[in-house]
Amino acid sequence: MSETAVRCALDGEGVFRITLNRPERLNAFNQAQHEGLIAALQQAERDPAVRCVVITGEGRAFCAGQDLQSIGDMPIGDLVRRYYNRWIAQIRSLEKPVLAAVNGVAAGAGVSLALACDLIVMAESAAFIQAFARIGLVPDSGASYFLPRLVGYHKAMELALFGDRVSAAEALSLGLCNRVVPDDQFEPAVAEWAGWLARGPRAVGWIKRQLNRGLERSLDEVLALEAYHQEIAAATEDAREGIRAFVERREPRFTGR
Repeated sequence: MSETAVRCALDGEGVFRITLNRPERLNAFNQAQHEGLIAALQQAERDPAVRCVVITGEGRAFCAGQDLQSIGDMPIGDLVRRYYNRWIAQIRSLEKPVLAAVNGVAAGAGVSLALACDLIVMAESAAFIQAFARIGLVPDSGASYFLPRLVGYHKAMELALFGDRVSAAEALSLGLCNRVVPDDQFEPAVAEWAGWLARGPRAVGWIKRQLNRGLERSLDEVLALEAYHQEIAAATEDAREGIRAFVERREPRFTGR
């Protein structure tokens, strides 16, 4: 992993923070940053101490998409297949909650990176820009999947074709994020949510899997999946602790087991 393009840190609660670290290029992706993000997500998946993942950007931007000056000779389609599709799939399949902490502007695939996450907190000054059509390209990195499901076909088409800046307040009203907070309260708000997720039960990963599959599967298939997950969740130490805490009228102390 490139220590300069991507920084990682795991705190004592189990929150694994991934920071895109090319602020001079608005955290636009080059090869090192692609490889760093892929490696960081692999680390998060394998390390049992990681209970929640936060993805954010260094400086005044979250992520400006692809750094067009660093593409080199690789065809863009190959670049998308080799890197973007891979880390989008990693985020969606990771059975740990992933929180996008959108600290500034996200453009192009930077928007897709945020939308692939399970929860999104935006700073008040942050914004989303679907920049593809403005440079003669098409949406990638899952944008065509996420946008219509979140905002409907016609609004998704408007965002994709015109590439207008979507403020954090508008993103919230459209359902493109969960929470908008003033810039000076952004880091505490992210820490609050991430800490809660990290203290959550083992069932969090199964909830994520169910909701993802619920987007595509039939009702009968989802009912069967829910019953299966409920059966294995009920056998966990966390479920036993959660039930005891409910009966005793106290907060549960989950361990992820």
